Amino acid sequence: MAQSTADRIERKRGIGGLAKQANPAFAVGAVAVPLIAFAGAVASGNIRALTYVHVMAGVLWTGIDLFMGLVLGPVLGGQEPEARADFFASFTPKMTFLMPSLATVTISGGILLALRLGKFPNADPWLAILTAATLLPVVLLIGYQFDALTDPKTLGVLGVAVVGSGAYLAATLPAFAMTSWWIVATLGIVTLLSVQGFGVILPGEVRIYRQVVSENPDVDLVSEIGMRNARLGGLQGLLQLAIVFVMVGLRWWTP
Repeated sequence: MAQSTADRIERKRGIGGLAKQANPAFAVGAVAVPLIAFAGAVASGNIRALTYVHVMAGVLWTGIDLFMGLVLGPVLGGQEPEARADFFASFTPKMTFLMPSLATVTISGGILLALRLGKFPNADPWLAILTAATLLPVVLLIGYQFDALTDPKTLGVLGVAVVGSGAYLAATLPAFAMTSWWIVATLGIVTLLSVQGFGVILPGEVRIYRQVVSENPDVDLVSEIGMRNARLGGLQGLLQLAIVFVMVGLRWWTP
């Protein structure tokens, strides 16, 4: 992981430095293409277009996660920490841009499809529960990973999340009613995927980047976080396979 001081200084420019390390064209495309495709499908009002974007994003998300967990993890597990750290130093910045955009489009597209197809009755209270069950753990996990649970910024973000989620729940829970059990199962899996992805994997990727641009990168820490993320990626892939089964049930086994 040897690098010049000039390289480290150049790479310390926040999101711009991370994008440069990932390759600027890749970083822009990884975020813009899925989001633009999703926005276009939503704006068109075409269910087939929305289904296509949702499925394609989901296939890519699932495939990459399974590859990381079932292929990449075991291969890298046999390497020395230095070799693993070198790989993750190059690989992680790309995943930092690609995977959150795929996850966002897949989840948002799935929820919107369920609503438009009439498969998600009594949606508002359940979406409020999903928001609180995802947002609050993610904020806490991010604070924990950066040893910043008591930092004023973390507490401020947590306060906003608590107030916002609480207001959403207060506005919708009076109308609470049971929805489809397929939807309940879907929301449970989506919550696990979101908390794991945005609360553990993504902050881990940022921690790897911060080590890479530091004066004295901790090779063992980079290797440890990278391998943890690869294993969690495999678990994410398995959860996504489970949600495929649930989606089939929702689409074909509900009225």
